[in-house]
Amino acid sequence: MEAPVAEKTPKINRWLPYLAVLGSDVRQTQRSWVYRIWVIASVLSAVGYLLFHVGVYQKAQIVQLASTVISDLLLWIVLGSVTLIVVMTASSISAERGTVADSVLSRGISRYQYFLAKWHARLITVIGTFLVLGIGALLGSYFFLQEDLSLGGCAVALLTVTVLLMTVTTLGVAFSAIAHTTLMGITLLWIMLYGLGFLLTLLPSRFPSPYRMLTNLPEILRGRYDVHELGQLTGWCLVLSVVSACVGLAYFCRRDV
Repeated sequence: MEAPVAEKTPKINRWLPYLAVLGSDVRQTQRSWVYRIWVIASVLSAVGYLLFHVGVYQKAQIVQLASTVISDLLLWIVLGSVTLIVVMTASSISAERGTVADSVLSRGISRYQYFLAKWHARLITVIGTFLVLGIGALLGSYFFLQEDLSLGGCAVALLTVTVLLMTVTTLGVAFSAIAHTTLMGITLLWIMLYGLGFLLTLLPSRFPSPYRMLTNLPEILRGRYDVHELGQLTGWCLVLSVVSACVGLAYFCRRDV
């Protein structure tokens, strides 16, 4: 008799639900009106700001340094984007409160995978969009402004702003998992951001401050920056992001959806 052929056990990828929610959330975020307003407003502001300084140089022959123009542009993009980023992230889970039970309990995805998928999707969307805008602004300055930028300084400047946006995004998703409504999540996040930002401005100069880093962007873009201070800021932002994500995940896994 012929030996029975052993049946192959199909390999199950336990992260398929995570990947499905991740891809779906990225597409959903990019189709939202908040995201489109953010991108359109940022692009129009960047183009208009660069063309204005090019016009000043052509008419009045006033030299426009790229480091000064780009630092102002990045600063205003960040300050103008925070509100829309807060709305996008603080509504990631709380806006689906009525359907989370179906998503989590009825479709083979665990709560921690659902939370991680939402968190990573918003990080990819926010950071990826900012990097595209920032690199585009740097390339535009190369062709139209007096070049005084350092390649390493540009990378460090983008990294600094990216770390700050990563922290805001992570806090937004964490508060979205904790709060009962989107409005409550946005309110709590704004209170924390304003309160934390105010307290950091009161600390001595030896402590890292996001506002101080943003106002020092012209020097960073020229390649003159303090590696130790930037490392401290990056480290504290990473710690705050990881802690807030763990708190949000732990609360979301234990609460009723």
